[in-house]
Order: sequence, then structure tokens, then C-alpha cells
Amino acid sequence: MATLEGKLGIVFGVANKRSIAWAIAQAWHAAGARLAFTYQGERLKSNVEELAGAFGADTLILPCDVTRDEEIAAVFQSVGSTFGRLDLMLHSVAFAPKEALEGRFVDTTREAFRVAHDVSAYSLVALARAAAPLMSGGGSIVAMSYYGAEKVVPHYNVMGVAKAALEASTRYLASDLGTQKIRVNCISAGPVNTLAARGIAGFSDMLRHYEAHAPLKRNVLPEELGATGVFLASEGAAAITGQVLYVDCGYQIMGM
Repeated sequence: MATLEGKLGIVFGVANKRSIAWAIAQAWHAAGARLAFTYQGERLKSNVEELAGAFGADTLILPCDVTRDEEIAAVFQSVGSTFGRLDLMLHSVAFAPKEALEGRFVDTTREAFRVAHDVSAYSLVALARAAAPLMSGGGSIVAMSYYGAEKVVPHYNVMGVAKAALEASTRYLASDLGTQKIRVNCISAGPVNTLAARGIAGFSDMLRHYEAHAPLKRNVLPEELGATGVFLASEGAAAITGQVLYVDCGYQIMGM
């Protein structure tokens, strides 16, 4: 496996042990990176503290509501004070109101559209802008996307539109930050049984559909997403930026 020895990173989006963010964080840690974590709200604080605590009692764990610029600024000020620089950032943050993930996309309210795009897409822009000054020697920013950004997936609705905005933002950020040797890429993961995924109606049907139709006839494993995260963070991906890398057992290539 690629080495991340001596790399310093921050992970946004761990909710529990099933989170894709946690799978990638474990892989980054195993490859040698030292990580800081954020949590959204007191409800998730103990989960993140328990998980991240396994990396050492001194692991930096900070509150961050990505819709609040002052909290983002406070996070990166703390990271700068503790680490002195930053090499890696994982953005695994997405949210849409539950009612927007049911029924028809055409019925999406203005507020649900705003919230989904603010949390799921604009947050990458805000976090990248705050991280960039600390990435003085270059860096790798990785965001999590899904096939619903490209094609219509039942019940994904406004989240698909927000993920499309996330992927476009990745390209524009890659263009802006390339001169600083900062790479920005997305992993488009096949369905994984996470807390967020279970909020999508018919998710178990989606898992069965992928297993039946993907070329590899199975669903992606969290540790496989972790390995991809290590690759994108490593020197092996030094010439890769602005890309959406599908890690979905080949489902994306299929027409019928």
C-alpha cells in the first residue's frame, strides 16, 4: 500500500463506524498519516470521540457545522496551531431534508434545495478555501460523490443535483488550486450501508440492484474505498486532479 508517512490530515464527515469517512480515515491512519477529526453537533460528538480516540488520546477532535463560516475558521485555526501545516483533507459531508428524498424531485422546496446545496456542495468550497493556506507544500483534497450526480436514481432527488454541483466544484477548485500543488478529486462510491444511505427510500433495493447488474456482481466494500482514498492522497496520484473516480464494482459503465 502507498505510504502517507508524515502526512497531516483532517477528516470531515465521520458519523459512526459504518461511515465511508471512517473507512478512509482508518486507511489513511494505517498508511502513516496523523489525523484530526470534526463532528457535527453534540449528538455525534461521543461517536467521533470514541472512534478517533483509537488513534491516540491526543487526537484533535473539533466541532464544525459546515454551514457556519466562523466554525470553519476556528477548526483550521486549531489545526494550524497544532499541526503547523496540512497535507490531506477528506470531505464526506452531505445532507438534505428527509422529505426532499421522498416523492418527486419537481416538488423540492426552495429551502430544501438551498440546504442540500449549502451542506453538500458549497461546504467543499468553503473548506478548501480555509485549508489551502495550510497546504503550503501542496496537498490532496478528496470529496465523496455518488452516481446520482450523473444519472437519475429513484428517491435521490435533490441530493443528486447537489452532488452534481459538488463534482463541478471539484473541477473548478482543481483549476484554482493547481498552481499551489493542491489536488482535488471525488470518489464516486457504489452504495454502502451507512447512516446517511439508510435515509434514502428503497436503499436495500438499490444494494440488490447493484449486486445484480455491476460487472463484478457485488457491492463495494468500505475497505476498498479506504484503499482508493489512500491512493488519491499519495504520490501515486500526483498527476490526478479534478477527476471523479468511480469505485462501484463497475456499475457506472453499464447501459442495461
